[in-house]
Amino acid sequence: MQLASARAVITGGVSGLGLAVAQHLVANGGKVALFDVNDEKGAAAVAELGVQNARYFRTDVTDEVSVAGNVAAAREFLGGLNVAMNCAGILGAGRVLGKDGAMPLKNFAGTVMVNLVGSFNVAKAAAELMQHNDAGVDGERGVIINTASVAAYEGQIGQAAYSASKGGVVGMTLPMARELARFGIRVMTIAPGIFWTPMVDGMPESVQQSLSASIPFPSRLGKPSEFADLVGYILGNTYLNGETIRLDGATRLAPK
Repeated sequence: MQLASARAVITGGVSGLGLAVAQHLVANGGKVALFDVNDEKGAAAVAELGVQNARYFRTDVTDEVSVAGNVAAAREFLGGLNVAMNCAGILGAGRVLGKDGAMPLKNFAGTVMVNLVGSFNVAKAAAELMQHNDAGVDGERGVIINTASVAAYEGQIGQAAYSASKGGVVGMTLPMARELARFGIRVMTIAPGIFWTPMVDGMPESVQQSLSASIPFPSRLGKPSEFADLVGYILGNTYLNGETIRLDGATRLAPK
């Protein structure tokens, strides 16, 4: 797929990794629909990207009816839909047994709902529309890219819910790719390490330096633009399918 032909729904699209993907696609001639729940940042993102290139849709990714409706509306605005990029997610940090007792089940379930169920919800709604696209190179009709995390592989203490949710994203990648292959829809996942995001920006400088020092090479935090570059490469390489790519500078998370 040429980036200029990308017509993308991006969840978590008004900040961080999602916004970086939107900026990359628009800079290369694509159009984007930004799904998020921050109206103020949504308006700012559209103003930056251009109203002809981007539109914001207030979207709770866990709401099946809302997502289906907004995906259809996004396709109308975009003039088609051939990319679904899932970047929406929450940390959901908390110990199984904390100072105040066992983690409330709603905390665990809430993290899984946003990170895993939300990703599936958007992916299946997008795939339902993509299957009707005209076939491109190699019969391709669309690409779904999910965001996992290195925590899916070596989660830290306090990340049981987060790691479970991201591990689920990794786990559904191959079976979904195998199933959607007959429609010409590829499914990929990126598992980023520690990246400069609004969350990291709010941390003390000493913590930021400690995080950077923990990464083998290069010993710095990842740039959202590097994540977006990988998304662009995945879209352009039709033979990438059913795989999770770690983007982490060879980091492996310590227990805590």
